[in-house]
Amino acid sequence: AFFNQNDEVPDNKELIFLLHGLGRSNASMWLLASRLEDAGYYVQRVGYSSLDQNPDEILKDVSSQINQCCQKHTQRVHFVGHSLGGLMVRAYLQNNKVDKLGRVVLLGTPNKGTEAADHFSNSWLMNILGPTAKALGTDDKSFQKSLKVTYFPVGIIAGEVKIELNDPVIPGRDDGLVSIKATKIDGMTDFIIIETGHSRMRYDSAVADQTIEFIKNGMFK
Repeated sequence: AFFNQNDEVPDNKELIFLLHGLGRSNASMWLLASRLEDAGYYVQRVGYSSLDQNPDEILKDVSSQINQCCQKHTQRVHFVGHSLGGLMVRAYLQNNKVDKLGRVVLLGTPNKGTEAADHFSNSWLMNILGPTAKALGTDDKSFQKSLKVTYFPVGIIAGEVKIELNDPVIPGRDDGLVSIKATKIDGMTDFIIIETGHSRMRYDSAVADQTIEFIKNGMFK
């Protein structure tokens, strides 16, 4: 596990599970975690190894960490996932009942897959990035196709950057890696576009502010 199991969650604080994206680690989420903590939440970062495991192996790892933590916690439990982390949040909540489930925020999550994975599917780059990266395309075999319509309040933040060079790879508006339209899901509670890139989103103060806003009030500002 990637966090201290003996860490007691303060009973007066709502809990947020925070999941990073592909090829990242818990360290990559430090700034967003500290901003959520400053807003009065107890944050538990869930780390996983994404380059050498397939999606099912990652999900098993993530699920065991979440299930080991905070069983006796009395306050509401929220989830925030960046990119692939958002798909893992959706998969976890599809398979597990969380008693005091609050709200979910997905940041730049490729809910309909990413054309970038299609474009580079046979390249050396994908061989380095591993089996999970290959499963993030837009075809019927992709991991996100196994995920059902969400039953919980979910706010989606999409990033947008102006990079015309990647138009042949990702047509239309995108964050440099995931198209805006690919972040949307049926039944989403609220949706917002913020001018920021896919990776930069984790450090963006507007993204943090809107995440906190949705967790508190169920809608973006």
